[in-house]
Formats: sequence, C-alpha cells, structure tokens
Amino acid sequence: MWGGSIIGFGSRHYKYESGREGDVAAIGFSPRKAQTVLYLTGDLDGYADQLGRLGPHSLGKGCLYIKRVDQADQAALREIVARSFEVAKNH
Repeated sequence: MWGGSIIGFGSRHYKYESGREGDVAAIGFSPRKAQTVLYLTGDLDGYADQLGRLGPHSLGKGCLYIKRVDQADQAALREIVARSFEVAKNH
C-alpha cells in the first residue's frame, strides 16, 4: 500500500531539479467510486496506440482514469501497465 488508497507494485526513486526527491510505486492503481486511477511512469503521449484501443478514459499528469475497467480493452490495458512498469524499471 502506498498511502491510504493506492495499491502499488515495485518502487522507483525520483528527483526533481528543485532537489525534491522520494520514492513512489513503479505502477499503482486506486479503485475509487467514480473511476479507477492508474498511476503510470513516463510520458503518456507515448501510449497513443494503446489508449486509442482502451475505450472511455481520461488522462492526468501521469494518471490514467478509467470509468469502467470491465468495459476497457483488456489487452490494451495489459500493454499499458507492462510498458509503464518497464519504463519505471529502466528509469
């Protein structure tokens, strides 16, 4: 668990130019009432192919919001999660 509501796998260290640094989950998700949030690593623009197949969703900075996971394209979702985890491992 990362915080009170994020289920995370692996970890990665980050450091900003400002000097702020810390550790976060390599990939995480938080099932919420209105939607499920996936916390991803890397520029989400690089996921255009998978996001186009995913189904209804919205994006935030490093976050993917899915209203109904059961209606999302499961193959696309797996590819997004696997790719994000690889980016985090190599970051």
